[in-house]
Formats: sequence, structure tokens, C-alpha cells
Amino acid sequence: MSSPGSDVTDVEDVLDEPAHETAPPVEERPPARSWRTRADFIAVAVIAVVSVVASVLTWAFSDARATTSITGPSSWAPLPEAAALPPSLSEVWRARSGASQSPVVVLTPSKETGEEKPSTVVTGDGGEVNGRDPLTGDVRWTYKRDLPLCVVSSAWGRAMALYSKGENCSELTSLDGVTGERRAQRNGDAEPGTALLNEGSHLITTGSKFVEVYRRDDLVRSLEYGGLRAIVNPGKQPRVGCTYGSVAVASGRFAMIERCPEDASDRVTILKPNPDKSDEPKVFGSSVTGAKGAQVVAVTDKLVAVAVPNPSRLLIYDAETGNQVNEAPIDVPAADFTDPPNHVSRVFNTKTNAFWFTGSRTIALSLDTLTPLWTADGTLGAGTTLAGRAIIPVQEGLRVFEQATGAVVGTVKLDREGHTGPVQLATAGSVVLEQRGETLVALR
Repeated sequence: MSSPGSDVTDVEDVLDEPAHETAPPVEERPPARSWRTRADFIAVAVIAVVSVVASVLTWAFSDARATTSITGPSSWAPLPEAAALPPSLSEVWRARSGASQSPVVVLTPSKETGEEKPSTVVTGDGGEVNGRDPLTGDVRWTYKRDLPLCVVSSAWGRAMALYSKGENCSELTSLDGVTGERRAQRNGDAEPGTALLNEGSHLITTGSKFVEVYRRDDLVRSLEYGGLRAIVNPGKQPRVGCTYGSVAVASGRFAMIERCPEDASDRVTILKPNPDKSDEPKVFGSSVTGAKGAQVVAVTDKLVAVAVPNPSRLLIYDAETGNQVNEAPIDVPAADFTDPPNHVSRVFNTKTNAFWFTGSRTIALSLDTLTPLWTADGTLGAGTTLAGRAIIPVQEGLRVFEQATGAVVGTVKLDREGHTGPVQLATAGSVVLEQRGETLVALR
């Protein structure tokens, strides 16, 4: 209660008085219209049908629709190396492999030592790539597309499959060599008839006018060389209008034969990828050879060997500067001086030697100097090694040589059923693989 004369109202008095204000009237809203009419159902049905059709069409015309991938077990036991030469060899399996230019063997690191050993043989034909058991030829995994294969190869424990989607070889896919699982993919612009060369940390395509280089882990392009399809920055290429002969690679660099309008003779150029500016290659050196019909046959981290005719000889260049440092005569007929298939000389490297197939004979070169050590006449390919010995294909079968001297150890007789063309060799443990045209044959 307030005291007499006070103007202050007691709180309780206020609370006891009835309220005189009323809440504003709530606005009436029309009832919600039901959407479940016949027109609504038709509209929803049409949207659903359109979505399904769009999804089906997208799937039907997508690359996924035309791809089959059947993977295999996560591991296979690496094959041990052959301890001794077998007294004889006979065929244990064969498969068509028109996309392999030589036998493709995937190397897998050993769990015990980390040393890379062969685990899978890869074949490719039509649009299908298969990973096979080296001992039996049984298919462990399959990757297939409705596109023609340009070439299959191997690098870094993976199979590399290059497909054609149009005029060029543009679809590069890497597959785990053990399981067949798809890894990195890349769209490129390689020429038909290309090879895939593993330089150690990069993969190189070959061609008569254009060369591409891809980085190891993710296949990002790290070099474009030659007649670029779309020139972004003009003037970055060292020469224009040139065509290319053979290519050879080593760790950190590759060498190629160029034939340019301003040169009177063939040129050898030594270069490396440039990951920062793919259209601006890093050139170690470039020199004219003074001859036509040149062929680069071997590259090391120090030297490059180029074979030239009239007279037949090897020109040795410094791999850092491109300057000629040596010359050695070779007994090679002029008819052998043509560009090799797929722009790659048929060469097999060991820890000490490089074996070069000229087209009519095989010459063993020292990796220290790239000069000739010995020559085997009448051969069909570069060869390979088995149990520490060089084995080189000849008409009668496989001839066995001592690597250092070229002394003939013996000959393993083979019946190639009328095949007389070139034969490329590789080994997977105790299995000898022969690429005879479009057929891969395993011998044991």
C-alpha cells in the first residue's frame, strides 16, 4: 500500500487489476491446398522418367560403361632368379599380345630384401590387358575397354596401357601390376606407333613429330617436345619443323635424333623434362652428327652412343654437354641404318653391358665407355640374360654367350614354327619369354 499523498502505486495493486489490453486477432489463413492431384502425379512421374533416362544415357555413353575391370589377389610370390642354365627349353604357354613390342614383365619389390623381382607377365591385345602367372599363363586380372590398344608396357610396378580414342593414342591408364587395380590416368596426344619408355622417374612417348613425358606418381605431363598441337607460349621450343628418328633413355635424361630443315645432317639432342614449364624443355646439348641415317642406340648418365653409316661407326657424346668425345668403328651393313620400329633401338641393358640389335647382328657395348666389346652375327634380337649368361635369339633357337668376352657357351634348340622375323626376349625367373610378332611365347 502507498502512503497518503504518495503518487507511487503499489505493485500488488497493479497485479490485482484486470488487464484492459487484448491480443491482436490472429489472421486467418486459407487451408493448404493438397498437391495430390492427377496433374501432380503426372508431373512427378515425368521428372522421375527423365532423371532415369538421363542417368541411363550418361552410363551408356560413358567410359565406365565400356570398361571391364576384374582385379586379382593382393599379392603373389615373386619368382626367384634362375640359378643355372637349363639343358633344354620347351613351350609352356602362349598368348596373343599384339600391343606389346617386347615381353612385358612387372617387377615387384621383395618383402624380405626390397629387391625388385618379376611377379607378373602382362599381355595386351584388341582392347584387353591381362596380368598372367609367368609359370602357367593363367590370367590373374583383366582390364578391358572398347578402344583399341596402342601399346602396353611396364613401369614402377605397374602395367601401362595406352589406348586410342580417335586418331592419336590419347588414353593412358596405369594398372597395379599385382592386382590389376586402376591407378593414375591421363589424357595425352601421342602418335600412333608410339612406344612407352621408362626413364626411371618419367614415362616417355615416341613419335616422328611429337614427344610427351609424364611424371611417375600421377602421370602429370612434364614435357612436350616438337610440333605442339596447341601452342600456348610460342618460342619455347629450341627448333621447329623437325622430324624425329630414334629415342633412347637413361635415368634423368633421354636422347633423340632430330632432322631439321636448317641442318645438313642428322642432329642428336640430349634433354630432360621440365616439370615447371612442360613446353620449355631443359636441353643438355645438341650437336649435328655429320651423317644421315643416324640412330641413337644407348644412353647412360655420362655418355650417349649414336650409330652412323658411311663408314659405319659409333659416335660417343658427353651426356652433360652434347659434345662428341669418342668414335669407334663397327661392322654393320648400310642396310641396317633405318629408323627402328616405334622409334626405339632394340637394346637390352645389364649392369655391365648394353646389347644392341642392329637388324642383322647384336653388338655388346661396354656401359662404361659405350664402345663395342664383341659382335654376334645372324641374330634375331637384342637378347636377355639367364643365370648370368647372355642368351640371344638365332634361327636355330637361343645362343648362349659369356657376357664379358662373347665366347659361345652353347645353343638351345627351338622350333618357332616358321617364324623368321625379329624376336624380343625377357625373363621372369626361370621362364624365358619370346615376343614373336603378335604372339608371346613362354619357355621353360
